[in-house]
This record gives sequence, structure tokens and C-alpha cells, in this order.
Amino acid sequence: MPRPAGPERRREATDAVIEQLARTGIGSFPLRTPAEGLGRSAGRAAARGAARHHRPADRAVPVSEVVRSAWHRDLSPGELDMTRLIRETEGLAAAGRLTLPHPGLVRGRAESVAPRLVHRGLSGAAALTCATLLNTAFSSLQADLLITGGHERGEAASDALCAWVDAQVTAAA
Repeated sequence: MPRPAGPERRREATDAVIEQLARTGIGSFPLRTPAEGLGRSAGRAAARGAARHHRPADRAVPVSEVVRSAWHRDLSPGELDMTRLIRETEGLAAAGRLTLPHPGLVRGRAESVAPRLVHRGLSGAAALTCATLLNTAFSSLQADLLITGGHERGEAASDALCAWVDAQVTAAA
């Protein structure tokens, strides 16, 4: 007898599809439904994300420390497949090969970072601009490192990005 379809089962199935795609890549696989599921799942990744939310809100923790932590976590062996999947999904969307109903995957990151920058003294508009630049540079640096394997250069650029974002926060204070 088949298992009943319910919200929990749908989340499990979506998580399983995403994990499999993270291992195998997506190439020409149609990803509309799984891509919509990215960031909407209540699975393991969402639980980890929720547990990390308190730290970026702490003013005593420099923004650069949060960025460095995310950089190293995303490029760690346990997260690397998911990081590759996210970069691949973004690339397909940018190339027009993956149509999303809304640009939530990318815009949502900037919109989630901006309030943390407002909390540290930036105006709303300046925070959204800074968050957009930060997230775009962060993603591009990760893509560059994944494509070229230039770890030393990527780390140096990541350090420069961290210095830049801390300077933005300091200037606003």
C-alpha cells in the first residue's frame, strides 16, 4: 500500500530530490519544482539555518565573522555538494534555462541580510544595497573558486570582501 501524501511526506520527497541532485548535478534535468522547494523545506537545512540566525543578530559579532563562517561552512566537505547545486541553479536561472515564478532564491538572501545591517546602523536602502553587493560578490567568489580551484586567491578575495563589509558598517556607525 502506498504511503499517504501529506505535507511531511512532500517535504521528505523534496529534500530527497534536492540531496540526490546535489550529489549528481542537474545538467538538463528540469528543476522547476525542486528549485521552488529550495529554501522552503522544513528539513535538516532549515533547522540548521534557524539555529544560526541568533548569531548574525548579535552586534558584538562583526559582520565579517558571519561572512567568513558562511564561506568556510559552504565550502566544507559536508556542504560542498549543496553549494554546487545552488550555484548551478543560479547559473541556469541567469541563463534563462530555469524559469522561476519569482527570484526568491537570490533576492531572499539580500533581503534576509539587510535587516542585520540595519541592526548595525545602516539605513534601510543602504543596507539592501550593501547586502546585494555582499551576496553577489560572495556567490561570484564561490563560483570562481569552484570553477578554477584557486583557493588561495579565493580566500584573499573573501578577506577583502569581509574588510569591505566591516568598513560599511563602521562608516554607518
